[in-house]
Order: sequence, then C-alpha cells, then structure tokens
Amino acid sequence: MVSDHRVAVLDRDRCDSKKCGNWPCITYCPPVRNNIEAIKMGEDGFPIISETLCISCGICVKKCPFEAITIINLPTELRKDVAHHYGVNKFKLFRLPYPEAGKIVGLLGKNGIGKSTALKILAGQLVPNFGILDRPVTWEEASRFFRGSLIQEHLSSISKGKSRVSYKPQNIAEIPKVVSGTVKQVLSRLGDSAAVEDVMEKLELTKLSDRDIRFLSGGELQRLAIAACLLRKADTYILDEPSSFLDIRQRLRMVEAVRSAVHDEVKIVVADHDLAVLDYFSDTIFLFYGEPSVYGVVAGPYGVREGINIFIEGYIPDENMRFRSERIDFQVKPPTREQTSSEKLVWPSFTKTFEGFRLEVEEGWVYRGEVLGIVGPNGIGKTTFASIIAGVQETDQGFSFDPKAVSYKPQYPQADDRTVEEHLREAAGQEYDTSLYQSLILRPFSLEKLLEKNMKELSGGELQKVVVAECLSRKADIYVLDEPSAFLDVEERYHMAKILKRLALEKKVYVLLVEHDFTVLDFASSALMVFSGEAGVSGHGHSPTDLRTGFNMFLEQMDISFRRDQTTKRPRINKRDSQLHRLQKKMGEYYYLSA
Repeated sequence: MVSDHRVAVLDRDRCDSKKCGNWPCITYCPPVRNNIEAIKMGEDGFPIISETLCISCGICVKKCPFEAITIINLPTELRKDVAHHYGVNKFKLFRLPYPEAGKIVGLLGKNGIGKSTALKILAGQLVPNFGILDRPVTWEEASRFFRGSLIQEHLSSISKGKSRVSYKPQNIAEIPKVVSGTVKQVLSRLGDSAAVEDVMEKLELTKLSDRDIRFLSGGELQRLAIAACLLRKADTYILDEPSSFLDIRQRLRMVEAVRSAVHDEVKIVVADHDLAVLDYFSDTIFLFYGEPSVYGVVAGPYGVREGINIFIEGYIPDENMRFRSERIDFQVKPPTREQTSSEKLVWPSFTKTFEGFRLEVEEGWVYRGEVLGIVGPNGIGKTTFASIIAGVQETDQGFSFDPKAVSYKPQYPQADDRTVEEHLREAAGQEYDTSLYQSLILRPFSLEKLLEKNMKELSGGELQKVVVAECLSRKADIYVLDEPSAFLDVEERYHMAKILKRLALEKKVYVLLVEHDFTVLDFASSALMVFSGEAGVSGHGHSPTDLRTGFNMFLEQMDISFRRDQTTKRPRINKRDSQLHRLQKKMGEYYYLSA
C-alpha cells in the first residue's frame, strides 16, 4: 500500500539502546545515511522515529535486536482523524465512538487497540489531544476540534461541567484496596435505601449484604461494581467488561438491570467480549480494529446484527478494510458424542463437603480426544470438581487423580516472581524454540512483547493470557481449564478454543473446560457436563452428555434460549417475551434448532 501516513511505535520496555550495539536502527536507516534525521537519539536515551521522514523500508524493524520497533502504513485519509496520541512513537487512536441518549452503545474489538482509551475519554478522565503533543489540550479545544460530529455534544457537556458520568472500570480487583465495608454499607453510600434494595435484588446481592467486600469472589465483586455504577446519579453510564466472572443467568440479569436504567435522557456505553451478551445488550455497535499497543481505528456506528457480523467476517465493507485473515466459524449442528477411543477418563460418583456446602457428582467419563465443556451457575461446585480432576483436592471418599498427569489452569491464577519467558519456557520445554510454538501460542496471544516482563508486573488480562498459554504449553494427559476466557478478547477466545480442539484431536488427550461464554463452548466442546443446585449451599454434577442434550438441560433450568444468525450462524439470545423463545421452549430446543 502506497501511503504518506504511518504510525511508528517504540516499545520502551523492550528497547535497550545501551546493549543493542551501535544503535542499528539509526546506523542502517537509509534516510539517515543521506543526512535526513528519520531516526535520531533522544535526550532520554531512546531513539525517536519521525513518522513524516520515515520511508517505511522496514530496515530498523528488522535490525532491532529486541524487536522494539513497529512501523505500519495507514490510509492517508486517517491523518485527519487522530483522536488521541499518547506521545512520540506511542499508541495512537483514530476517531471516537459516541454515546446516544436513550440507547446502549456497544464497543467491540481486540484488546490493546483503544477501547479503554475511548471509554476514559467518554468518562471525562482523559482529554483527547487529537495529536497535539507540545502542550496540554483543554476540553473546550477538544469540543471545537470535533465540531460537526456527533461526539461534539458529549465533549461539550464535559467541557462545561454539565456531564455526570458513572464509570465501571475493567479492573475490579482493585476495588477492595480503595473501598472498605460490607456490600450494603458500600452501596448505601451511593443511593437511598429503596434504590439500594432494588439494585441488590436485580443483581442477586441481597444474600451478600452483610459480607465484607474483601471476601467477595470475582463474580460477586463484579456485580458489586455494576451495582455501584448504576446507583450513581448520572446522565452517562460506562461499563468496561461487565460480564467477566458472571454466569449466563447473572449476565442476563445484569443486562436487564442496566437496561432498566435506560430512558430518553440517559446514555450508556458498554465494552464486552461476550458476543452473545453484547448482542443482547446493545442498540448500536462501534468496531475497533488495528494493531495492539500500536494503533486503533474506530468504525461505525452499525446496527447490532450488522456490526457483530462484520466483526465475525473480519472485513469492513464501507471502508474496504480487512482486519483479520479468516472469519470466525460456529457449529451449525451439534456434534454427536461418538466414542473416539476405547480409552476414557472415568470418575466414580462422589461427594465433597465443606462447611455450609455439599457437592454431589454422578459417575461419568470423557473419551480420549474429547473436549468436555462444563456449565452451570456460579457457586455450585464447578471449580471444586475441576480441582479434584486436577489432583489438587480429594473427595470425601479419598478419591483423587494424579496431578503429574494434569495441566491445570485455576480460576484465579497467581503470579510468581519470574519473567513470562522463564514461565513459558519451563512449561513448553524444547518445543518453546520451535516455529510451531511461536505460531500456535506466542503470536496469537500477543505474548512476544510480554516475554521480558516479570509475572508480578502483568495486568489481569495479561496474566490470564500467560497462564492459559502456560497450561496449553505443558505436556500432559489431562488438561483442565477453569474460566480461561475471562479478560481474553473475542479473537483470543476463538484461538484458544481452536487450540483445545486441535490438542484433543491430534494428541488424543482429555480436555475439561469450565466456561460461561457460550460462544467459546460452541467453538470448542464436543460434550457437555451440566451442574445444578443452590449457589453456596449445594451442587450436583450430572453425567456428561452430548451437546444438544446438555445445552437443553442447562438452558431449560435458566429459561434462556438461543437462535442462530442466518448469515454467520452465531448464537443469539432470544428475548424472553419473544415468539421464538416460546416456540423453542415448546419444542424443547433451547440452543440448536432441529435441522
């Protein structure tokens, strides 16, 4: 592509100009050899790449021993659309989404390409500088810059101090560090008693009202954060990844709670990676595409169905832009549960008892080469079952598996004091240096730029990617992954699911996948194990079955049904009062319609 507009980014965490040997990025640059300072050394000891003088030859990218430089050509017309630039040779966001009164606006795209930046701007926490780096930019200037566009009204309201924004951040783990008290005490600071009782009932927090927030699980903390967001008096509500750690029923109750806040004067913006939930949530969709940590471009708005289908296809027709080489595929018909091997992993019926909770599990098995999806509400024993299969715990009867044969990804991973590369190299062994490992694990999960980071320095999303990659890297006979999709973007979830299927089929191993995202289960599973019970009191693990039987069993309990998009075949949640939901309920087909 011939272009006079480009983005040049230097990863300062990877760059080490004292060790690279005579600054090869500068030494070998053709313009520099012709006395044109396309690259020069800055006063802070890091090279500065001029995006206007660079000729995009790619030599500096190849010569950098630390792979710290990225240069990408972009369409010239994007030059005028810079919304925010973090600094010289840093991330650049083009265009902005905008909220609309009386509507829920959904944001969809990979991690690291500007969704959180856009949300911070819409929340009034970050002033967009539209590329001006030599001085601070005011909200008034930002509003004038976007005049004539639909984002101007929102920014103008912020600049005049008239906008009241309630923001639910992505990283909920930090909440107990800055807020203290019980669930009810925390929420009572934000609204009157009637409003607090109402939102607690909608988000199923009533039973937790007297619990100290330090002892909440990830899903409980997420619901608390959403409740706090909705209780604040605001005209704009912004929720960043609200479905993480919630089960399917909690996700739909969360959507209904958020939708109840919508009226003609309220604007709501949601970013999420669960396609079915975002589809159910939104009235319009903005798409984000680009290169993680380099640049992001906002496209849209689109109708919900059109926008999500464009994302699945990986091609934006109105911009003639392909941002992914392949489309995301879904299973149109459920696979039958065939005996792929005479060998199977068997567990007897057992119980596991804790103070105040008892789990009962029926006898069951998974065939060698199968991916067994495990579904059920939160708090009824799925994680306990996974830890028993992984050999971490034993049953009341003293039964347990050998942990040496298992690769286990726990629900809440912990970081140790090692680099990412050390962590993955130990897990993968000799395969780490192969091109297959690079293409199968490192590149799809965008781990190359994290390799030198200490595990303790990683964000929640980065840590999740590393532990999932570590689990998949180990040689094992049994792979157990507990909620691996949390914080992963749609493409990473799809790739993880493909790896699980490939791992099971090619290496003939056993894979057990605890998951709440139905699209991930749709990608990966060949059989299903359903858990039922009363959260925090009792749980029952049913024997594994085929997908159709399993989904129907689980969704009937939830009173939820899915239809299939006619174009992409992706699962879409039916409205509960819809004619199609009633029809599928009558047919007993909650997930796969009969052919």
